[in-house]
Amino acid sequence: MRKILFIGMHRLDRSPSQRYRFEQYFDFLEKNGFECELSSLISVKDDAILYSHGHYFGKAIIFFKSFFKRLIDVWRSKKYDLIFIQREAFMTGTIFFERLFKKTGTPIIFDFDDAIWLRDENLANRSLQFLKRPEKTAQIIALADHVIAGNNYLADFALKYNEQVSVIPTTVDTELYNNNYKGPEATVCIGWTGSFTTIKHFELAVPILLKIKAKYGHKVRFKLIGDAHYHNQELDLKGIPWQSKSEVQDLSDIDIGIMPLPDDKWSKGKCGLKGLQYMALGIPTIMSAVGVNTEIIDSGHNGLLASTPAEWEKHLSDLIESRELRESLGEAGRKTVEKYYSIKSNQEKYLEVFNNILRS
Repeated sequence: MRKILFIGMHRLDRSPSQRYRFEQYFDFLEKNGFECELSSLISVKDDAILYSHGHYFGKAIIFFKSFFKRLIDVWRSKKYDLIFIQREAFMTGTIFFERLFKKTGTPIIFDFDDAIWLRDENLANRSLQFLKRPEKTAQIIALADHVIAGNNYLADFALKYNEQVSVIPTTVDTELYNNNYKGPEATVCIGWTGSFTTIKHFELAVPILLKIKAKYGHKVRFKLIGDAHYHNQELDLKGIPWQSKSEVQDLSDIDIGIMPLPDDKWSKGKCGLKGLQYMALGIPTIMSAVGVNTEIIDSGHNGLLASTPAEWEKHLSDLIESRELRESLGEAGRKTVEKYYSIKSNQEKYLEVFNNILRS
């Protein structure tokens, strides 16, 4: 049995990036000869401190204990056949631990699913941004024995610093994502899923959603998953928290899924997870025509792409007014995920990368 040490920030089933990039492959990998262990840094208690305003003493304690946990990981890393680092080994701008892992001789795989070489502001920790150093991403890529990128835009960046790059998209477990919600309602639910850090993207759609509400009144309702503190009185919208146990059920209540994004460099690095979640559940999806979204969506066939407020309003109106259109786009979207963005369609790619590294 070969052993892989997965280096991530968060505990199991906490981070969407970790869950959809590698955690959901653990069972498959173990059935194929790989023992998987995740070493995380941030506990449940730490979460409440690290992602809130202030609490600087508590955050300092988290950094301190995380530093020593990573030292222990380095010390024991020779017991493993592969080290899989997702995004970074430590939450500040240092690559101290990546360099130490490299010195152990155990092959390093680096995985990333965002344009993390760019600065993206975290409002809860704005005053600590000086501790971050986005340019370290290029240095980690150069240190790695192999790089796995979530899309071609990210891969193009990685290839500047390392020739050993594979593209494996962010994927959805289509066996888990089955939409059994059948209740026909008088209203059409327009929904969004994310977190408090990406609410700014949902806010891009608010002016359009207000027009839709004015146009259709009680025929539409709105749902936001991921931030229980979010409230928009004009939309009669109160956010609900993300919960692993009810995620599929919460999403299945949505009749139209939206993924608005700004057209900027950071967004071009996104891997389309929100849209893929909707599509996997047969929910017709509208995505901003940015980055990998334009590869996932064949507009008018398996979903819809929008570049302007007018296009957003038209697409939403068309879907609200036609149940048949919602069903046809939803069905085609589900087939797209099954063929290109599911665990089953990508799991062999991980095996190939891991086995090739070990053979070499």
